[in-house]
Amino acid sequence: MASNKLPLFPRFSGVVLRLLGACLARVKVEGLENFPKSGPVLVICNHCSNSDGMLLLGYVVPAMGRPMRWLGKEEALRWPIVGWAMRQNGVLGVRRGSGDLEAFRMAKSVLDGGNVLTIFPEGTRSPTGALQAAKEGATVLAIRSGAPILPIAITGSQRFWPKGKLLPRPVRRMTVRVGETFTLSMPNGSDRHESIRLATTEMMRHVADLLPPEQRGVYGETPAARGES
Repeated sequence: MASNKLPLFPRFSGVVLRLLGACLARVKVEGLENFPKSGPVLVICNHCSNSDGMLLLGYVVPAMGRPMRWLGKEEALRWPIVGWAMRQNGVLGVRRGSGDLEAFRMAKSVLDGGNVLTIFPEGTRSPTGALQAAKEGATVLAIRSGAPILPIAITGSQRFWPKGKLLPRPVRRMTVRVGETFTLSMPNGSDRHESIRLATTEMMRHVADLLPPEQRGVYGETPAARGES
């Protein structure tokens, strides 16, 4: 059964990360009222920086007051101190080379238990800050779990701590924008691969719509261009 009480260590981590963030950037958070207070939630977020998970842990998790689980590489959890801290902050280890099935089962069990699970559907950090094509496993998880999906978009972090850089650098502003929940279903059609591709595009455009045009990448079509109001 899911627990909605935030443990002490994630609270402590949030305080430390916000203090560090205040020294290097101004972080603005929008839309926290959209976060469900209970029940399963699948959080999807763009991934353009080493700091994305830290921003969610420092600013979103304490504000929502609910534990957040993440999927991470198992070997990282064996690192001294860092690995222990990752486990305390809800990171679940997945063995590399074990295939997507193990990760899928673990992720679905988190949602089936009524918990919050965060994934970065792109699978890796974007070198440019713009959205890359998402992995289809994230789409299948969203459809089969039936959990409400909460899109979050981060802007500015690609300048703060870009991929390939050892250390962060001060920036003027980073923004964490929380969208509205939605559910995803498989589009009708005989071609399963094409249906998943269409569902993936639909899912990722909820993130893209929260981003500035230069970060929308392969999902750059705006709501207006799609004929939406």
